[in-house]
Amino acid sequence: MATRSSSLRVVFWGTPEFATAPLRALLGEGFDVVGVVTQPDRPVGRSRSTLVPSPVKEIALAEGIPVLQPEKPRGEEFVAQLRALEPDVSVVVAYGHIIPKAVLDLPPSGSFNVHASLLPKLRGAAPIQAAILEGLPETGVTIMRMVPALDAGPMLLQVSTPIAEDETYGELALRLSELGALALIEAMTLVAVGRAREEAQDDARATYAGKIDRESARIDWTRPTLDVCRRIRAYDPKPGAFTEHRGAALKLFGARRLPHVDRPPGEVVEISGEGMVVACGEGAVRVLQAQPAGKTRMAPEQLARGRGIAVGELLG
Repeated sequence: MATRSSSLRVVFWGTPEFATAPLRALLGEGFDVVGVVTQPDRPVGRSRSTLVPSPVKEIALAEGIPVLQPEKPRGEEFVAQLRALEPDVSVVVAYGHIIPKAVLDLPPSGSFNVHASLLPKLRGAAPIQAAILEGLPETGVTIMRMVPALDAGPMLLQVSTPIAEDETYGELALRLSELGALALIEAMTLVAVGRAREEAQDDARATYAGKIDRESARIDWTRPTLDVCRRIRAYDPKPGAFTEHRGAALKLFGARRLPHVDRPPGEVVEISGEGMVVACGEGAVRVLQAQPAGKTRMAPEQLARGRGIAVGELLG
């Protein structure tokens, strides 16, 4: 016998690994996922000749779900394809493009988003990184109805979680993806049975997390150790916080705070099996891994053995 959830026809919009747990949850709980919208296959490798599907597309293909991959989610042909799927709702998780209002409004029950923050805090493209950079004690996920304004729609459900002291972007994103999957199932079940309640956001309390660019990942050694550690954690594993060393970028990972050392900011104070110690404006940071340009991550001690770095050198 069909359940109320399985009778709800869902079009799922998503692209990266973060979106896979919510999609799997919908499928596992019996929701009728009638189509997937994801970004086009992208070239990878040095030659850029191999096209790779998104993690969401891989799941859709394995499950036999129709896949739509428009360059942008607009145009008569795409809208006709979407309408032909006859969705009751759209669920959007890290899709990667702005969706026009006409497309958001196409499903009779509307479109809903899994956003990785406790809205109205940290609206925008990079809320997980921003939560770490700002040193927030907690973050979470919000299930909201989508409107044309950026992440400003009414909220159906929020779930919070503490941020661990040394938690990286990658670790926190994995937890929030799983948390978002659980919250999504609860919210969509309420939508399916007509019991969802929506709460307007307080726009006066809104903050924003802009897109990540290269310069935002640059380490400023004149900052206190707490700030430097947060930056390294916020961009681990990607794009990787970096500093300049001998004229080339050097990415750093696995930061731990240390007390003050009497050295200029950016000076390499120590290299050992425990990592590399670098002086900051206040305190110092111990880095567990380094990644020179074009190479893989390695222990700083390994980099030093290859004369890749030495105590007394200045970074930045």
